Amino acid sequence: MEDNGAAGAGAVGATAGAVGATAGTIGLVSASGSVAGLSAAGITSGLAAIGGGTMVGGIVVAAAAPVAAAAVVGGLAYWAWAHAVNGSRR
Repeated sequence: MEDNGAAGAGAVGATAGAVGATAGTIGLVSASGSVAGLSAAGITSGLAAIGGGTMVGGIVVAAAAPVAAAAVVGGLAYWAWAHAVNGSRR
C-alpha cells in the first residue's frame, strides 16, 4: 500500500509533539514546586509536585507526557495526511 507521504507527515507530527511536550514538561516542573526554577531544589520539588508527592511519580509523569504527545500528534498527522490525499478516492 502506498502511503503518499503520510508516513513522513506522521514522523514530523510525532517529532513536533515530542518537542512541544518536552518543553511543556520542563516548564511545568520548574514552575510547580515550592521552589521555582531549574536548580536542584526546584527540580526536586517540581517533580514531587507533579508526581503526587514523590519524585519517582514525577519522573514517570515527566517521561510519559512527551511519549503520549508524540503518539497522539503523530497519529493525527498521519491520519490527516492520508485522508487528505486518499479521501477523494474512497
